[in-house]
This record gives sequence, C-alpha cells and structure tokens, in this order.
Amino acid sequence: MIPIAREEIAISKNLPMNTSTSLITALLFGVTPMTTAQTAMQMWQQNCLMCHGANGSGGSASSLLDDEWEIGASYRDQFNAIKNGVPELGMVAFGDAFTDAEIWALTNLIQEFRERERRQAEPAPRRNREGVIESDHHAYKIETVVAPGPLEIPWSIAPLPGKQDTYIVADRPGVLRLLRDGELSRPVRGLPRVHARGQGGLLDVAPHPDFAENRQIYISYSHRNSRGSITRIVRGTLDERDRFTNEQVIWEARPEHHTSAGVHFGCRLVFEGDYLFFTVGDRGNASGAQRLDTPNGKVHRVYLDGSIPDDNPFTKIDDAYRSIWSFGHRNQQGLAFDLDGRLWGTEHGPRGGDELNLIEPAKNYGWPVVSYGINYNGMPLRQPWPDLLQSDEIPETEITMPAFVWLPSTASCGLDTIRGDAFPEWSGDLIAGGLAGQILERMRIDDDDRVIEREEIIRDMGRIRDVVTDQDGTILVVLNGPDMIIRLVPKD
Repeated sequence: MIPIAREEIAISKNLPMNTSTSLITALLFGVTPMTTAQTAMQMWQQNCLMCHGANGSGGSASSLLDDEWEIGASYRDQFNAIKNGVPELGMVAFGDAFTDAEIWALTNLIQEFRERERRQAEPAPRRNREGVIESDHHAYKIETVVAPGPLEIPWSIAPLPGKQDTYIVADRPGVLRLLRDGELSRPVRGLPRVHARGQGGLLDVAPHPDFAENRQIYISYSHRNSRGSITRIVRGTLDERDRFTNEQVIWEARPEHHTSAGVHFGCRLVFEGDYLFFTVGDRGNASGAQRLDTPNGKVHRVYLDGSIPDDNPFTKIDDAYRSIWSFGHRNQQGLAFDLDGRLWGTEHGPRGGDELNLIEPAKNYGWPVVSYGINYNGMPLRQPWPDLLQSDEIPETEITMPAFVWLPSTASCGLDTIRGDAFPEWSGDLIAGGLAGQILERMRIDDDDRVIEREEIIRDMGRIRDVVTDQDGTILVVLNGPDMIIRLVPKD
C-alpha cells in the first residue's frame, strides 16, 4: 500500500540547528539569503545539506526520508517549519531569507528525495511463476492485447458499445484503427487533417452513447490554421467500410486562439446523459487558464450536438467561452465520472504538483496563481496555498484546492472508474495512470472526497497513456515506450 500523500509530510524529529529565528542568526550559521535566483537544489546544498545530508537521509539531524516526524503531518507543516523555524528542535527560521515560493521549492525537493527512497525500498508489483500479481484485494494477470510494432504513439482506446471484443484506437500521428478480436484494422479513412506536432495530434476517441444505433464517434485532435493550432472536437459516422463520414464540428476555438506552442492540448472526452465534457490544456499560456475569454486550461461542457446548455455557468458573461464548465487548469489528460456521478479530472503540474480534482461548475482550480509544482529546471515557481497570496495576486474567484496531489509528479495521464464484475472489491475506485512515473494506481475515495487508499497496480512497464474499464470489467491500459496495449484480468 502506498502512503496517502495528500497532506502528509511533516518536519522530522531532532533537527539540531541554531535555535535563533532571526535573519542575523541565520546568516551567522550559514544560511544564504536569496540575493540571486537559485534552484531548489542549490538552496538545499547551501543551507540544508550540512545537517540533513545530500539527499535528506540525515547527518547531524535525523533523516527526512522516513515517517518519524516530530510535529504535524502535512506539507504545510513542513513549509511552516522551514519558514518559521522550530526553536525547541534547533531548527532555524528561513522566512527572512527566502520567499514563500523559495521555501515551497525546498519543500517540494524533499518530496522528490522521499519518493526516490520509497521506490528503491518498495519493489514494483511482480508476477509469480504463474504470471499472477497479488494485490490488497485482488489477484490479477496482465495480458498483451496489441504487441509493440503496429502502433506508433497510441493515445487512447475505447470499447465500441454493442460490439463484443471491438475497440477503436487513436494513434497520435493521426491514425485511427479498429481493433477486432485482437487484430488491428487498416487506418480509418476520411479523418480530418490532424496537425501532429509537439504534443499535438490525434488525441481522444469516444463512441456516442447510442453508438449501437447511430455509429457516431467523437474525436479530439490538434487543428491548424494560419496562426497555429489548438484542440478541436468533431463527430462523424463510422460506416460499415471503416470510413469516417458525415463529419460535424462539435467545438472549436476562435481563430485568434490558435497558437504555435506545441504543448498542453489536453484532451479527454466523457459523456453524461445528453452532455459531452472535454478538456483543453493551457497551451503553455498559463495566464490564459484564469481568463474566461480564452478556451485554455478549461473543462468545457456542450450538448452532444455541440450546442451550449443554457445553464452553463458563464453563458451571460461578455466574450466568455460559453462552453466553459470550470477553469484554472494546466493540462488535463484524465477525466472520468465515478459511480456516484461525480466528475474527476487529473492534470499535469509542472515539476511536482500533479492534481486530482473533483470538477464542479464555475470553480477556479488555481493554475497558475497557486501551484504545488516548481519549474522544470528547479527554480521556484509559486506556493500552493491561497491564504498566502499577496493582495495583488488574489483572483476574483475563490480557488478550489485539489483532492489529491502527486509530489513528485507522475505526469498523470488516463483516468477511469472501475466497474463491472471482473474486480468486485475494486468497484467504484478510480484508476489513474502516469507517464513519467510509469505507474498505474488504484485510488479509493470516501464520501468526503478524500483519497483514503492508494495501491500501485503497475509500475515500470512503460509510460501509461490511457486506462479504460472494458464492458466486462477488465482494465485496458495503453502504453507508450513500448507502444502497446495490455489488459488486466482477474486470476483464473
């Protein structure tokens, strides 16, 4: 079982540093004020290494890598201890030397140390001689559905309702295929032109809820105009000859919001009744996630034909995208309804700070005003808590905090709810993938929207791009590097 990392870190016991909390004392005992920009590691090496060791394992102070903590149990506790000091334990205050963002960068770095230690200490789930993996509630096997070779960068898979053992698979370079009885079809003809560059290309694919009657499918992809590209949603009919016909644009951005940036397209598609929900990434324009007159960094809701519901939260605001459901997101590549009808989304933070959010209408999820992440190069970025914002940073709307945060990042990608008869003890749990972390996790959430149980199901088999519960309750997983599709099935 993985420790619940929602707000669980605290300062380790017995930290023998100077007891003064003043900047003068800090200077006397080797604390370097931030006169020039430094990375988190540089700050650590100059101010923390002498007591806590190169990787937090301890020196004159005790280790920060174990679970032996003297005070508190949260990220905020650790942040406060660095900022305010802990005189009774000999911990000097750094609040006069560092900004809140810099203190958070150090806190973030400690989580990287801890996760590296955990991965070394806890082996990945392993198969026995019969190919069975034992978990807390189920024993399961992993089967190969599509071996490496025919798929280039598979991005998503969707079962086709009413079609036993038939799926549709999106390959990011712009190829859509049917998977029937384990065999991939030739590419579906008639797709719109896909701008496959950077992180863009052919993204999610989802059959209409009434696919068995109308044979309609929805796809999200990067669409290009003279200004650049951005995510577009279309639907069409998959005819009996595997052609995409009767194309209809369901949603697209205004021409001026196309951009040459090659990152953060989103985009996941999910249905609820007569509605389609989908995500659009911030496209590298972080500030746009806070603006209602851009589509960037949002969850959108439209009717299945693309029209806008009158009860969407921002339909009466001038220049706003009337499709916006929630905002303040970075790059969401996981979206799923649970068995109680709650909408959950996972999104990439920068370095650290991937989020699991309960998505609700009109809410602001904070990016880039607050963030649990730091810059990819290790430089401080933000701090995570709205109550620490300066007056000129406070947005007009209240910020909704994540239900769970991955520190460090797993590069969250792919999300679904476990349902069906294959794994009854997991029923209703979320299952979430990670690209950089190469991890598939099962997550149990209580009635207060808290993650109360986490378990690694897969680790180090490849970058997990998509995860889908099949119609029989088994679990399909799309991998990149190796580019293949696997299935989790219960033990015989």
